[in-house]
Amino acid sequence: MPTPPPLTPDEDALVRALPRLMYALPRAIDADLLREQRMSLSEWTALMRLSEAPDRRLRMGELAAACELSLSGMSRIVGRLEGQGLIERVRSADDARGWVAVLTDAGTARLEQVWPSNLASVRRHFLGHLAGVDVGRLARALQRVAADH
Repeated sequence: MPTPPPLTPDEDALVRALPRLMYALPRAIDADLLREQRMSLSEWTALMRLSEAPDRRLRMGELAAACELSLSGMSRIVGRLEGQGLIERVRSADDARGWVAVLTDAGTARLEQVWPSNLASVRRHFLGHLAGVDVGRLARALQRVAADH
């Protein structure tokens, strides 16, 4: 196998920045949401994914995959949100062994309440740093990388 060409300085800078971004950005948004809304980024993401799902419901495994969490981690988050009345867990109509997470009306209202804080945090910590960047092109490139793995 031939040796690939070395990275250009810009390529090297990008490759080195990505791990830091993947670590720092979620932590910064999480800290903002916890401070301003007393909701974690993982909880926000679970509510948001359910709000986008047909009938505002997903099987627990599907919700875990959509949130990029383990099933046990997702179960803990859903348990907390269920305790607040934001999500209900019901038996699957297709498979009585499985569980489905359902976003409640209170969950939708809470999502709408937290949304401005999430948006401000995303703009402050990420999008605000992309002035002059073709965001659409960047999004498509990142989606291609993600789809390849």
